Amino acid sequence: MKTVFLVVGRTVNPHLQVLIDDYSKRLTHYLPFSLEVLPDLKQTKNLTEEQQKQAEGQMIIQRVAPSADLILLDERGEEMRSIEFARYMQKKQSAARDLVFVCGGPYGFSEDVYKRAGSMISLSRMTFSHQMVRLFFVEQLYRAMTILRGEPYHHE
Repeated sequence: MKTVFLVVGRTVNPHLQVLIDDYSKRLTHYLPFSLEVLPDLKQTKNLTEEQQKQAEGQMIIQRVAPSADLILLDERGEEMRSIEFARYMQKKQSAARDLVFVCGGPYGFSEDVYKRAGSMISLSRMTFSHQMVRLFFVEQLYRAMTILRGEPYHHE
């Protein structure tokens, strides 16, 4: 089973990218993990928000294998504490399917992506930039793995 974190567009802030890379590297100690970047859309000034979501949605759906469990990072998703997320990951891992978590672009997901998704997770009731969500997610995934291993990273 692989765990993939699929993001739309590159991370612009180099400081965020350094931290994202650090946690991504740490994660490979615990599970087969990769962060994959879908290319930014070109010529978006002439596209509506809905057209951008549709174009990004097509890229997402084409990238995700039909057998993979697609999980969206979305403000309308289920909120969990870190320990609950660790248990969620444990259950998902025992299903032996590839997991694909997706952080969409700045306007969210197309309706087709919502229909394809198996579930949605919200990292907070607050709104964060899709760039920052990348860092928050890889850190929480790392935290979940350390919780499952009983390591001292998480304190409760």
